[in-house]
Amino acid sequence: MDKPIVGILHPGSMGAAVAACAATNAAEVLWCETGRSAASVDRASQFGLTPVGTLAELLDRSDIVISLCPPAAAEDLGRDVAEHRFAGVYVEANAINPERARRIAALFGPDATVVDGGVVGSPPVGGKTPTLYLSGPADATDRLEALFADTAVRTAVLGTEIGKASALKLAYASFQKTSRVLVALAVGMAREHGVDQELIEVASRRTDSYLSEPQYVAKTASRAWRWGPELEEAADALVDAGLPPEMLRAAASTLARWHDAKDDGSLTLTDALDRLAQP
Repeated sequence: MDKPIVGILHPGSMGAAVAACAATNAAEVLWCETGRSAASVDRASQFGLTPVGTLAELLDRSDIVISLCPPAAAEDLGRDVAEHRFAGVYVEANAINPERARRIAALFGPDATVVDGGVVGSPPVGGKTPTLYLSGPADATDRLEALFADTAVRTAVLGTEIGKASALKLAYASFQKTSRVLVALAVGMAREHGVDQELIEVASRRTDSYLSEPQYVAKTASRAWRWGPELEEAADALVDAGLPPEMLRAAASTLARWHDAKDDGSLTLTDALDRLAQP
């Protein structure tokens, strides 16, 4: 089989790194530079992606399109692709709830194949090996397994039902991300009373406690702009399942206090806690 041409929408930190892995087994990996930030241009260049001028050109040339964008943009982006009558494999790999994944799949005509995807783990750089979970038609998931074979992106197929991959991603994210928010609140409370180091010492006796890793709070703050919308998606999924969403919505609300810390790699634990206490 000929190597496919792959399009990535859009090359954020995760998307660009995943696209670079896809390039191992693709003829070419395209991205649309129109309207994108200087940071996106730098990332795409760093990972060797091929720029094109318009979304239409990307869709006309691509056999496989992978959507990795902020959750709020997923549906509009899917609609734009569907309205172009894209006829290849569309991988909806965003952190969205299963019902939204099914809505996006329903936008596409019979000539396109939609695969539900969910990335669990950090971007595949520096030895990191995330897993791309997939659910959808078997012939399409087979093509995606081949695309990422022998790369830092592992693949795992969950079946043919759209929504399964999104459900797994959000179920994992709801625990992981909410736990980090609780660490920030616990350490912030302890710091107010001068017992934060004692709290960390108590937690460090348990090797499975996020509380023993308070340094991760700064990373949580810098990622809050992405994590908050993911938790809102997970809360919607809880509602659909007849489960209470309030805890995840509260965590998302807490993360919103860090919105201005977007991608700030210089943030310290003290900075993050100060911003949380005085937004």
